[in-house]
Amino acid sequence: MNNVKKLLPLLVLSTLWAPLTHAAPVSYQLNPEHTSVVVAWNHFGFSHPTAYIANTTGTLVFDKAQPEKSKVDVTLPITQIDSHVPALTKEFKGADYFDIAKYPTATFHSTRVTAKGDNKFDVEGNLTLKGITKPVTLHATLNKQAEHPMVKKEAIGFDATGTIKRSDFKLDKYVPAVGDDVTLTLSTEAYAK
Repeated sequence: MNNVKKLLPLLVLSTLWAPLTHAAPVSYQLNPEHTSVVVAWNHFGFSHPTAYIANTTGTLVFDKAQPEKSKVDVTLPITQIDSHVPALTKEFKGADYFDIAKYPTATFHSTRVTAKGDNKFDVEGNLTLKGITKPVTLHATLNKQAEHPMVKKEAIGFDATGTIKRSDFKLDKYVPAVGDDVTLTLSTEAYAK
């Protein structure tokens, strides 16, 4: 009985301490200046051109101890798409492709994050593009989580890739001669709020 009395304070302390040892999830704001979104496709089998979407914004909540509680919300300004070929960029912005007058942005909202080991994660979510929402899985790698030496805030960086079928979003001009599969490559740096 004396042993139980001696252990009781330790049990109470350990119960109180347990929640404090789990680091809380951290909320981050994506830095558009250090976030790139590149799309690539097969062009008649000859090449893989790319287009860039600048000024992507969003939030990221990352829970290192429980990654499944993490989430991502991103807004892509399709008005900013640039194929590096002025005529093609103009075509992309028109009604035959992204129809930016009607649909100026696309969004991605995560629905599940799964840790795959070695700082790799599968981020499942819904991509809404041209008013159409489809599930997408991004394969993400955590590059670094630490205080940023320039901004003196906690920062986090990820790279991610995924593939979508453009025909799913009514972007099917020239399919199948020009590839239906589009590869998305993202790299982001985000700072704690």
